[in-house]
Amino acid sequence: MAALQEDGAAAREAERWEGYVDWRNRPAVRGRHGGMLAASFVLVVEVLENLAFLANASNLVTYLMNFMHYSPSQSATTVTNFMGTAFLLALLGGFLSDAFFTTYAIYLISAFVEFLGLVVLTIQARTPSLMPPGCAKVAGAACEPVSGPKKAMLFAGLYVTALGIGGIKGSLPSHGAEQFDEHAPRGRKGRSTFFNYFVFCLSVGALIAVTFAVWVEDNKGWQWGFGISTIAILLSIPVFVAGSRLYRNKVPTGSPQSASNGAVIDRAPSPTGSTDMKEYCKPGDICGVADRAAEVATEPSQELVFLNRVVQRQPRCGALSCTVQEVEDVKIVLMVLPIFFSTIMLNSCLAQLSTFSVEQAATMDTRVGGLKVPPASLPVFPVTFIILLAPVYDHIIIPFARRATGTEIGITHLQRIGTGLVLSIVAMAVAAVVEVKRKNVASNAGMLDAAAPLPITFFWIAFQYLFLGSADLFTLAGLLEFFFSEAPARMRSLATSLSWASLALGYYLSSVLVTVVNSATGRGGRRAWLQGGNLNHYHLERFYWVMCVLSTLNYLFFLFWAIRYKYRNAGVIKG
Repeated sequence: MAALQEDGAAAREAERWEGYVDWRNRPAVRGRHGGMLAASFVLVVEVLENLAFLANASNLVTYLMNFMHYSPSQSATTVTNFMGTAFLLALLGGFLSDAFFTTYAIYLISAFVEFLGLVVLTIQARTPSLMPPGCAKVAGAACEPVSGPKKAMLFAGLYVTALGIGGIKGSLPSHGAEQFDEHAPRGRKGRSTFFNYFVFCLSVGALIAVTFAVWVEDNKGWQWGFGISTIAILLSIPVFVAGSRLYRNKVPTGSPQSASNGAVIDRAPSPTGSTDMKEYCKPGDICGVADRAAEVATEPSQELVFLNRVVQRQPRCGALSCTVQEVEDVKIVLMVLPIFFSTIMLNSCLAQLSTFSVEQAATMDTRVGGLKVPPASLPVFPVTFIILLAPVYDHIIIPFARRATGTEIGITHLQRIGTGLVLSIVAMAVAAVVEVKRKNVASNAGMLDAAAPLPITFFWIAFQYLFLGSADLFTLAGLLEFFFSEAPARMRSLATSLSWASLALGYYLSSVLVTVVNSATGRGGRRAWLQGGNLNHYHLERFYWVMCVLSTLNYLFFLFWAIRYKYRNAGVIKG
């Protein structure tokens, strides 16, 4: 009888997902929690969440110029700072998800915070007394920009919204990825599919945002545009909650630096499927009930060997346990940082899609037949391309690559990221050439100071959008999966948030580059390249060439580190 009870207890233990709980904080059970069905709720939520975010962000530069009376460069800087802050705050959301709360709780809290910020912006947009005085813009005249309490309300709404966006970005992708069993090939393939479709759903939300929502903002009023965002993020909450019974939620560890008996494997130049696992523990410890018979390795890996001295010079440093596991975790962080840094420049290029590219299109003929397309709807080109390409990539390109390479992953994460970096170089070169053509048309038509649209179609701008959109598809999905799969289990939300932090730093870098370029080119009484209220007098093409050169140097930096990088989680992970 005792043996039967022990067998039953062992069976129940085997049915549980170790380290995971359900929404009521009970042990998560195999077959009931997790899987693609649970992750599908996250994908639907991502459509609504990104719709709420981009409905405003994609057209915010127009709102600041036309209603808050900012100059083009002031508007561009304000938008990049807002978006940069939103993405950088993803690190906070990721840290809280790993250390103190579940990703489930952080999403719900963050969605409510974003809702509050959007309510503030909606109230201001629909109340004339909370807006700056209106004025009729004429050539050479400047309107008084928003100031005082009205400016305070604008920025309060923007940055409360940014706080909510950051929490969502830091918790939602990792919440979806945690639904898959990484110990099985099917689970790892399912996780890869999830990240591809996460970018797909992100693009679906963006498509609705840059078409329907932008049209409403330009034709019905910004109060309705902010209202769409408010409703979208509010609807995302019950949709997310609807999947509660299916989710498995990773138990927070208390600190990303707390000790654990996670697994470290022999590193490989590509994540190819089967690897030799080594469980790193303190000497004499037993690392996991299921693996008592497994070989326990107490020697650190041979990457960054100078860090091995910390372990070799034990005994311990007071209350701090200098374990092999902790040293290996530090190595992981140090080895992924160069990859992280190499994507910042690409995201600085992407920042142009919501700033100067929109302002360029606003000076051009945006008619398609009898329809006038809002300039902020230009991202329809890259997001449509992503929506079409993502399923082809997941269901045709990846299976073919798996058969061709004989590996589980097919195309490595770093190969995807590298492809995106190359496309960003091409995009900046194309953008510079198109800007030269746009200014030549304005000069030849004698319309350098005219407010009327130039006799050149805005489809010329679509080329840079197409290349940058393609770069975004390859890089973002690759980065999300790269950081999630390479990070220790207790740091995954924080690590995945590095993808968004890269976007944040890219937006900040864009603002810094604009400031530096203006400072360098405006000396000696000369006109700065990116200064004034008329885009036709800017030297935007020169700025794009600078971006192209910097992107090329950045790609060489990436190659140097990518060639030397060895993957951590190439196969099954124990522990």
